[in-house]
Amino acid sequence: MVEVNWKDAWEEMQKQRMRPLKIGYDPEFKSKFARDYAMMSKYNNYEYGRHAVEVLSEILDRNLSVLEIGAGPGTLTIPLAKHVKNIVAVEASQKAVGLLKQNIKENELENVEIMTDNWFNINDDEIKDKFDLVICSHFMWQVKDIEQHLKKMENASHNYCVVMQPAGRDDMVKEMWTMITGKKYMGEFDPDADYFVYLILRRLGRLLNVRVMDYHITRNFEQEVMYIASFIGRYVEVDSGIKKRIEQHVSKKGLHEKKHSAVVMWWK
Repeated sequence: MVEVNWKDAWEEMQKQRMRPLKIGYDPEFKSKFARDYAMMSKYNNYEYGRHAVEVLSEILDRNLSVLEIGAGPGTLTIPLAKHVKNIVAVEASQKAVGLLKQNIKENELENVEIMTDNWFNINDDEIKDKFDLVICSHFMWQVKDIEQHLKKMENASHNYCVVMQPAGRDDMVKEMWTMITGKKYMGEFDPDADYFVYLILRRLGRLLNVRVMDYHITRNFEQEVMYIASFIGRYVEVDSGIKKRIEQHVSKKGLHEKKHSAVVMWWK
């Protein structure tokens, strides 16, 4: 078998995705953006999570004990908890944990336990074969070593593992990139990481089930401007001038419900 050097490619792409954000027009940008992200997680009654549950329906049942890595505010946790026995949700961010607790309470769920910790700091022996299903969603770009992450997932599961990752970036973000930088968009902030997961697992001899699911999001004007700035700002400082250009483009294009896609992979 030909050796594919995915590690160097991943290391470089991961560094690009995790660049520090440079926003000059609003010192409160990060807290506002986090607030909006939490709101989007609940869009259309947790549409993203509900569609994920539908895709995974053939492997879910109410007797499953689940470990979710990087639960965030509960985008997947809340819908999934209604279809399994229990979930241990691992989340390192105190702010996200606070939002997750609030969403659990709102939905009157009693089968979700929150583990406030960094996933990579958890002792492998303590979680070995402890869960029926281990899942992570929209988490891959936080991982420096994907192979280590996938093996750690497998260590914790005695049955299924699942990786979900959004794929593709919408046109308005791509257009703004070209308008501001003068460069052709080359996928600088595409969320796609699924092909790395597939390549690594196939090389390890795993057979994967792969599905694609669609979900929708509608943002108001301010949210759309911040959404675009959150990507552009990893490469160019978004000052008041660039913000105005983004606002003008959003006004011209208009606001619409946008369809997004995510790749869902599971294996035993």
